[in-house]
Amino acid sequence: MATIEHLLRHADLADSPSARLDAELLLAAALGKPRSHLHTWPEREVEAEPAARFARDLLRRRNGEPVAYILGLQGFWTLDLEVAPHTLIPRADTELLVEIALERLADGPAEVLDLGTGSGAIALALASERPAWHVWGVDRVEQAVALAERNRARLGLANVQFRASHWFEAVAGEAFALIVSNPPYIAAGDHHLSEGDLRFEPASALVAGPDGLDDIRLIVEQAPAHLLPDGWLLLEHGFDQAGAVRQLLRQRGFVQVHSRCDLGGHERVTLGEWV
Repeated sequence: MATIEHLLRHADLADSPSARLDAELLLAAALGKPRSHLHTWPEREVEAEPAARFARDLLRRRNGEPVAYILGLQGFWTLDLEVAPHTLIPRADTELLVEIALERLADGPAEVLDLGTGSGAIALALASERPAWHVWGVDRVEQAVALAERNRARLGLANVQFRASHWFEAVAGEAFALIVSNPPYIAAGDHHLSEGDLRFEPASALVAGPDGLDDIRLIVEQAPAHLLPDGWLLLEHGFDQAGAVRQLLRQRGFVQVHSRCDLGGHERVTLGEWV
């Protein structure tokens, strides 16, 4: 039998930008242990069954499948979320959207909407931090809504609800103090769609027209009908789209329009207030 360290050393994930981390996550899952176990007991021998599972999962990763889809789990904010191939994998960059949302409103009661919720990551992170908020999450994909609801139930969060809806369709007549969205924003034909993890993620959650802004245009146009006075709209977008999104918000009549940078220094979230 091979040891933990031997299996990790010979994992052969050279094509992955996070090869060692990927191998550790997959082996820890195969063993049913936390990653710390691998560092504490590197000389431990691995039984045949978990070693075989590790080998199968390594092959899937070598073929490009994201670790999150292989494990069915992804960490986001302070939460561990179930993920599946019909939803985007929550990413660390999107935590900026959560941070800004938490800054915009006080801790008291408020109605908040997450458009295109996917796995429910943003809605659930906000609900976990603000128990007095009532958070709505909507998505046009019914499988995504069911997944988000499973995450909600497992986390035991009672102040969030999920609905099937193409953007604002299922919230007619509702008004919110805050609307957040990480919508599709990649241009059709962008070469990144055929590279890395994006090859395995749903195109409907990634692509938005020739310039990647079709869904953002729709949200900016329709959001004022669903915002309370002094309500805010927060949008995640591509690293080179901030200027265009600011222009869309200003043209629609939003004020205090500005963008915020992610950890890589790219303008990643743009927001505006409706008065």
